[in-house]
Amino acid sequence: MLIDRATIEVEAGNGGRGAMSFRREKYVPFGGPDGGNGGRGGNVYLRVNMHLNTLIALSRKRHYRAEHGKAGQGRRMTGATGADLYIDVPPGTIVTDEASGALLADLADEGAQVLVARGGRGGRGNAVFKSSTHQTPRFAEMGEQGQARRLHLELKLIADVGLLGKPNAGKSTLLSRVSAAQPKIADYPFTTLEPYLGVVEVDQRTFVMADIPGLIEGAHAGAGLGLEFLRHVERTRVLIHLLDGASEDPARDYATINNELAQYSGQLRQKPQIVALNKADLPGTAERAVRLASELGLERVHLISAVTGEGVLPLLRQAAERLDSLPTPEPQEELYVFRPLEEREDRSFTVTQLSPDTYRLAGQEIERLAAMTDWNQLESMDRFARILAARGITRYMDELGVETGDTVWIGEIELEWQ
Repeated sequence: MLIDRATIEVEAGNGGRGAMSFRREKYVPFGGPDGGNGGRGGNVYLRVNMHLNTLIALSRKRHYRAEHGKAGQGRRMTGATGADLYIDVPPGTIVTDEASGALLADLADEGAQVLVARGGRGGRGNAVFKSSTHQTPRFAEMGEQGQARRLHLELKLIADVGLLGKPNAGKSTLLSRVSAAQPKIADYPFTTLEPYLGVVEVDQRTFVMADIPGLIEGAHAGAGLGLEFLRHVERTRVLIHLLDGASEDPARDYATINNELAQYSGQLRQKPQIVALNKADLPGTAERAVRLASELGLERVHLISAVTGEGVLPLLRQAAERLDSLPTPEPQEELYVFRPLEEREDRSFTVTQLSPDTYRLAGQEIERLAAMTDWNQLESMDRFARILAARGITRYMDELGVETGDTVWIGEIELEWQ
């Protein structure tokens, strides 16, 4: 069964806390600070696994968490880095942030991967804070919390050639004849309820063919199985538009399907199409193929029989030739959702008044610093106050009228303003 949608929650590892330690050795009774830094938390990545073709594993397990970084220790020993977590997805996976709706990644190529949750930084040990004016710092930083988010994954099958047509046109029969795929085949509409892929070989040339379930009028708006499978057509490079030789009006069927493609996406309508009329074994079909080519303004409409194989080889050869004539798709560059580690952290901030005596101080850097401050250590609290003053935040909040005793929220930290 094809599972082509899944929603998962990912959480990167927290950074380990820094150590507060002082050197204690024989004959060195008053050694200096030697607390080591905490280790970074593990990152969470999504990466393409070419052996997967469904999201079924992710639909069953929905919560993923990377390893936390280890705490620092004395003797300036840095804590171990948390192991990164790699989540395998099939090629063609679209990754969207559920909260914002933003497209994060289109993982189509072999080896592609994307960072979706960054591990928290390790807290610095007290050895880092030693200075000429502060020889014995008695505080260390907490580890930064790892990033977490909820992701929506959607699979768009990757195939070279897509079989397009109305229900009962014979797409499944054709795919079963030219490849080892075994889609369900029966004489009633909507027999195929999910896309199938098959590898086709013609003249020592191979390509992947997809059987897209039949489309009907209104498919772009969700009629029939339209919305479920139109997105799978987007990945194909060439379309074989299969028309039913037993249809009362194949030309109208052709126009209906192409209208649905155009309504769903203008790019779909621009994809190269090879038109074939199926069921050549029916009386009068050969004449209909010639007449249909004239009606549609095409040089040729292939006349085939998916059951007997008549005319199938020329059709496949033209598909292979058309694929060879198209430019090779450019591999997508590796995409990182979050800022690179070397990028400078944003120091801007905003202050919002929530009530007469309650305020929220927000900003990338200041929220991180607040979360990494050990509020049980007086020296750690003093350091945070000095940072507020150095950034001009203290003066700015005084100008806003923030008074002693007012409540100030910084991220999830609640402070009483002093």
